[in-house]
Amino acid sequence: MLTRIDHIGIACFDLDKTVEFYRATYGFEVFHTEVNEEQGVREAMLKINETSDGGASYLQLLESIREDSAVGKWLAKNGEGVHHIAFGTADVDGDAQSVRDKGVRVLYDEPRTGSMGSRITFLHPKDCHGVLTELVTSRPEH
Repeated sequence: MLTRIDHIGIACFDLDKTVEFYRATYGFEVFHTEVNEEQGVREAMLKINETSDGGASYLQLLESIREDSAVGKWLAKNGEGVHHIAFGTADVDGDAQSVRDKGVRVLYDEPRTGSMGSRITFLHPKDCHGVLTELVTSRPEH
C-alpha cells in the first residue's frame, strides 16, 4: 500500500547551483548527498517535512555524471525539470507485483538500491499517463 509522496525527482544540469536555488528561495536544506554510480547520477535530497508514517517527503535533485545514464539522456532530450514522482511503500516488492498484475510495466525485475539505502523500482511512464513513477521502501532510520 502506498503511504506518501516520498519525493519528487528533478533533473538538473548543475547540482550545486540548483541546491543553492532551493536553499535561497525556499529555505530547504540538504539532508543527504550521494553519487549513485549504477544510475549515473550525483544527487541531493532536500527534506521538506516528516510524514505521519514515520517517513519524510523530499525533493531529489539529480545531476547526470554520464551522458549515457537515464537522467543524462532525459536532460539531453527535455532539459531541466521534473523527472519523476516517487511513492513510499512499506513493501516495494509486493506493491510492484500488485501493479504488474494490473498490467503496468515494472522496469526492474528486482528492486535496486536507491538513495539513502532505499529499495526502489520504476513503473513505465507510458503506463502511468506519461509520468515516470518510482516505488520506494526507505531504510528504517530514514
